[in-house]
Order: sequence, then structure tokens, then C-alpha cells
Amino acid sequence: MRLNVNKIILSTLIWLSARWVADTSPLCAFVPQVTHYKQYPPNTSKVYSYFECRETRTEPTKNRKVKYDKTVFYGLQYILHKYLKGKVVTPEKIQEAKEVYREHFQDDVFNEKGWNYILEKYDGHLPIEIKAVPEGSVIPRGNVLFTVESTDPECYWLTNWVETILVQIWYPITVATNSREQKKILAKFLLETSGNLTGLELKLHDFGYRGVSSQETAGIGASAHLVNFKGTDTVAGIGVIKKYYGTKDPVPGFSVPAAEHSTITAWGKDHEKDAFEHIIKQFPNVPVSGGEDLRSLIVSRSADAPLVVRPDSGDPLDTVLKVLEILGKKFPPTENSLGYRVLPPYIRVIQGDGTVGVCVGVGCFKRLRVQPDLNQPASTHTPTEAFLIY
Repeated sequence: MRLNVNKIILSTLIWLSARWVADTSPLCAFVPQVTHYKQYPPNTSKVYSYFECRETRTEPTKNRKVKYDKTVFYGLQYILHKYLKGKVVTPEKIQEAKEVYREHFQDDVFNEKGWNYILEKYDGHLPIEIKAVPEGSVIPRGNVLFTVESTDPECYWLTNWVETILVQIWYPITVATNSREQKKILAKFLLETSGNLTGLELKLHDFGYRGVSSQETAGIGASAHLVNFKGTDTVAGIGVIKKYYGTKDPVPGFSVPAAEHSTITAWGKDHEKDAFEHIIKQFPNVPVSGGEDLRSLIVSRSADAPLVVRPDSGDPLDTVLKVLEILGKKFPPTENSLGYRVLPPYIRVIQGDGTVGVCVGVGCFKRLRVQPDLNQPASTHTPTEAFLIY
């Protein structure tokens, strides 16, 4: 995936706006900022602010050391295009904000005059300037990631008004940074056990769609994961990438057909084998003739369409090893050039339940690596060629 970073390096005056569904500009600020225009020193003409990922934690009761010393800058372009671009202010939005804040404060403290000034002079566009490092950059903590400043002396108060929207970039930055750190772990053990990085971009798969707070959260978080990887079951992220970033790839993320509890248990307790045979036949990618048994159906699959076994219960460290041991007895592995056993290309293992990010990733890889009698997932062809640590 290639991000169109040119669109977000904003070095000249841009007029920004937001649209109101739940986010009209006069109503999308942290409440104290509504009255800040009255609190600046007299004759203030410009406010200049910046955003960084702090070098240390601010909570005195916690370990002040941060988890990672670098962060991946991602997500600003989405915010600018979705919320801060085009015409933002209308008479209706000003009136709505005036009424909401009057009720909220029980006083007329809303800066109606300031917003009407923007409406009349700039046709509802916000006179602020934003400069940023290119998205996708890996930046040491404590460095400026983007700056914001007002460009009209009458609108000095506007700079920090947009802070509430802009600081929401913490979420895609966090996801992209965590994803990158896990990618580094995967790369380390992939090199140690296979000698190359083939398929690395497909080794960490996003299963998070059902575990987030909203559709928008899903899109933002999944798109941040796609900065580092191409495997995702959260299709909302693909929409964000295509709409707000653009990519030369027709689809920036990929997945495969997969079963769940309901599609297996629906066959009944005594028909689990029938369920698997049926599913394999539904998605063959290879010719299937009548009368074949389950094992031959699996063996006949190509390396580009393997059967992927996804264990769902138990301790992931123990379960993955047990599954590999069982599969190794039924589908004899081969030994790669580094002495690790590799399952045949038509069958793979993916772990997506009960994992704990980096810690489980390191533990699982180390345990697989030090036990040569077990079957080490290989790096060869597909997005599901190795167990997944998420």
C-alpha cells in the first residue's frame, strides 16, 4: 500500500471545515474551549499549537517510561478530509450551537460574533494552517508531528478550538505503532526460522471488527493496521484507505472464507466431519470430484488455497503447539534449509483467540523454535501460512 502523503503536507493556507451530523464545528469542541476566547490576553492575534507523542508518561503514580520509543504517524489525512475540509459554518449551525451552549452553561458565553465573522469573511471556511510530517513516518517520541496556527488575527481562538477533533489521531497512531512493533517481532522470528521475509505483510491479521466501539472506530483502526499489513477481516478499513488516502492496489487488504462456531455446530454433534467436508467443497480453488474423503480433499488443495485450522479455546501457547503436533502426524512435514519442520503447503494454522499481543507472540515463537520435534509454520505462499498472533 502506498499512502498519498502529498495531500497531507499542508504548508500553505488551507481552509478547513467540518460537517454536522454529530460534529458541526461550533459544537465539536471540549466544553472549556467554548469560553477560552474570553480568557486570552488582550490584543492576542495568533495562537500556535503543536501535537507530539510525549517522551514520558504524565501520571506520577505510574511507570513514566513509555512502551515504545518511536511512533507511526498516521490518521491526520482522514480527519482533515472527513471533518476539516470545505465549508464548515452555516447560519443554522451557529444558531444551533448558540442554543445548545446557552442551555448547557445557563448563560450566553458562546462566541457567536466570532463564528459569524468566519461565516461572512471566509464563507464558512476555517482560517487555520496545519503542517505535518508525512503520514507513515516513524518518528521518535518528543518530536512535533503536526502544528496548527490561526491565519487571521480575529480568529486567534480558533487554533485550539479544533484540538478536540485533531487529538483523536491518538487512536490510529496507537494502532499503527502497535502493529509495527508486532511486525518487527514477526520479522525477527521469520528470518530465524525460514531465512527470508516472504509473506511478512500477511502474518498479522485484523480480527477486531466485532470488538470496537463503533463503525467509524473499526474503519480508522483497521486502516491503521493496513499501514503495516495486508491481512484484515475488518473491511471498514479498506473503505477508509480507498476514500481518504488512495492506493495503487485495487484492494489494500485481503482475507479468506472462514468458519465459526455456528456454521459447524449447526450440523449437529455427530456430523462435524460432514461440516468440514462441505465447507472445503464450497471453497475449493481446485477441481473436486465425487467420492473423495476428507483427507484427500485437503491434500488436493493448492498452496494458494490451503485449509487453515484455527483453534479457538485453551491457552494459545499450548493449543498452537498441540494442533501442530496433531497435524504433523496426519500430514507429514518437510524440513527447510534451517532445519525447521514445515507443514505441507496445503494446510496451515492460524491463532486468533486469547492472544496477548507482543508477549504471546514472543513466547509462542520461542517455544516453537526450541522444540524441533514440533512442526514449525513456514513462510511460503499465503496470508494464512503461519499461526496468527494478534
